[in-house]
Amino acid sequence: MKVALAQIRPKLSPDNLEKHKEFIKKTDADLVVFPELSMNGYKIKDALLEDAFDIDFFKSLSFDKDVVLGAAIKEDGKIYNSSIYLGEEMYIHKKVHLPTYGVFEEGRFFFRGRDFNCFNTKFGKTAMFICEDVFSGDTMEFVSKEKPDLNIVISASPAREFKDDKLLIEEQWEAVLKNMAILSGGYVLFCNRVGFEDGLGFWGKSKVINPKGEIEKEADYFEEEMIECELNHHLTVTQKYFLRKEN
Repeated sequence: MKVALAQIRPKLSPDNLEKHKEFIKKTDADLVVFPELSMNGYKIKDALLEDAFDIDFFKSLSFDKDVVLGAAIKEDGKIYNSSIYLGEEMYIHKKVHLPTYGVFEEGRFFFRGRDFNCFNTKFGKTAMFICEDVFSGDTMEFVSKEKPDLNIVISASPAREFKDDKLLIEEQWEAVLKNMAILSGGYVLFCNRVGFEDGLGFWGKSKVINPKGEIEKEADYFEEEMIECELNHHLTVTQKYFLRKEN
């Protein structure tokens, strides 16, 4: 199975569908993953009520491969920062942990999701997470218990200080993502956006991390790019076997 991570620069508007279609056409991958709020842009703020999508909009979309995208979704009078998996069936994850510190104001504009869930796809047992979700202990507890075959993490992470020619935030992300891969015995797909919005610069460096916690493929800093990677199902089975023996 081949996956592709589309590290794009969304517009700050609900008019990003054509960019998604362009990137989807570029690859023969079985799954294409886009970043957090890829359909809206990140600093949506007061435009949220007007620009959020109804769930029926995504039910109407049809692609020749599985697609994960990020969007603000309206449901029952509430708006959620969501990750949508479009495949044989549609699955939605609503961001559980909303950052409200520093430059982040998500708690002012979004309602939080309640929990994490696994669902079945052609890649096996799959789970989705959005950015801040992965920095919480309950997420790692969930991953360790459920052991998804595929962990999809979409993000809009802004750049911060450099340390030894590398972004400090990237070091933190790598530590968390590698831990997630090892605890689950599955692959981790991390898709981070690029571009600038309202003073925030997003750094990209999307990555595919294998079940042993090794980076198999990664994109560049700050540039729109698509990376592709073949997933090794045998490696996932092997790592899960070792986890079972240890437990």
